[in-house]
Amino acid sequence: MKYVLLLIFGLLVFTAFSQQTRTQYIEKYQLIAIEEMQRTGIPASVKMAQACLESGDGNSTMARQSNNHFGIKCKSNWTGSRSYFDDEERNECFRKYKTVEDSYIDHTNFLMSNPRYNSLFRLSSADYTGWARGLKKAGYATDPAYDKKVIEIIELFQLWQLDRKITFEEMAQLDQQRMGPSFDKNLLINPFSSRKISFHNELKSAIVREGDTFEILAQEFGLKGWELRKFNDYPDGYHPQPGEIIYLQNKKGKARGLYKLHVVNEGESMHYISQFYGMRLRSLYRLNHLHYGDPVVVGLVLNLQKK
Repeated sequence: MKYVLLLIFGLLVFTAFSQQTRTQYIEKYQLIAIEEMQRTGIPASVKMAQACLESGDGNSTMARQSNNHFGIKCKSNWTGSRSYFDDEERNECFRKYKTVEDSYIDHTNFLMSNPRYNSLFRLSSADYTGWARGLKKAGYATDPAYDKKVIEIIELFQLWQLDRKITFEEMAQLDQQRMGPSFDKNLLINPFSSRKISFHNELKSAIVREGDTFEILAQEFGLKGWELRKFNDYPDGYHPQPGEIIYLQNKKGKARGLYKLHVVNEGESMHYISQFYGMRLRSLYRLNHLHYGDPVVVGLVLNLQKK
């Protein structure tokens, strides 16, 4: 009996120590929150704090078994996988995801597709208190102190530092960090080149350096200058700028996975958005019934896939 008790105690101790801390959770998933902020303007700090609360820092049964880090229920429009947990009622239906990244993306889609959250998207990405209070007011959670808890996590862990615009170069670095060791496989096209190749949106890409031209880049990667211009929707005469992302293969006709919508932020053009998602520029215009070359205004919601 004594050995049985010792075994049970050992399992309990192991389980306790295997729990992920809040700091570990933030370090692991903050990059996804930042990229989602780039897409729609939802503060990365708010998304990160919500995920900490809703998933128990990734330790909840729902987070571990279903990759659902925001406690989003199925609803009538959900066509994906499902799981069932006791919540306000017994055996309620919750969304189940293939990856944690899908959960973060779908959380964004959930807020964007629900009219009661529309007013939040007029707030700045730096206004985390406005977002937290707006989520509570719109009824995101039944907890009367929900906004205070979100704000407390943001300020205690200084998550407001995540709420800034990043460059394509930084975004490529985020992709590299998130992919981990698998990122280093077959990254060099030219063995004599020191330039690393990113796999952004599942497409091979590189970051432009000072002094680069399409001809220099084309020679380095075994392509032609006109091919690089075509891959990246650049006209003749355009010179690549340092820090820009350059795709080394044809972009796609739509965004990948659960990326469905994008809110136009300050300083963004249709070309910038097409590069962000690895989408062909003409496809982005066509999906949104816009004439090629038409400008876009801040706050406009763009479709990234067919409805």
